[in-house]
Amino acid sequence: MFKNQIKPAIFMFLILTIVTGIIYPLVITGIAQLVFSEKANGSIIYKDGKPIGSKFIGQSFDDPKYFWGRLSATTPAYNAASSSGSNLGPLNPQLINNVKARVKALTISDPDNKNPIPVDLVTSSASGLDPHISVAGAMYQIGRVVRLQGIREETLKSIVKKHTCGRFLGLIGEPVVNVLELNLELNENRMK
Repeated sequence: MFKNQIKPAIFMFLILTIVTGIIYPLVITGIAQLVFSEKANGSIIYKDGKPIGSKFIGQSFDDPKYFWGRLSATTPAYNAASSSGSNLGPLNPQLINNVKARVKALTISDPDNKNPIPVDLVTSSASGLDPHISVAGAMYQIGRVVRLQGIREETLKSIVKKHTCGRFLGLIGEPVVNVLELNLELNENRMK
């Protein structure tokens, strides 16, 4: 009786291992490569044939002539292997210090800007990898970027609008701007 139970159990284990551990992942990967090739490969952005980033993982920009993204809660910054939020509550001194430091950096980089700083420019996202900022966050930085890039304000606003993504399904979330794509286009306009 023991032999009658062990043999079928081992057989089922091997069959399920092959089906769920090999065949199913290969089929799903194949479908993803055929139907969503760019997304399945990380939505990588290339320049001159070289990968420079992903549409879905933020990058650090701290040069005042570029748009700045959200703060990253990962170490090092925007490390996809350690995606997580900071888990700092609103009364945590570390969060307060992080916000103050970012407010100071924004103020130093654009001392004439007296507009309220959008919250997404001084806080990190839940994943710590957010590649987007709010439209308000982009508009807040327009004056500084115009001054340092030597680009016309109307041109820069049209670039921001071009890289603004609407709400998901037209209903969920707020419109956002991809910082990497925005800064890449800034570089292209400077070279013209």
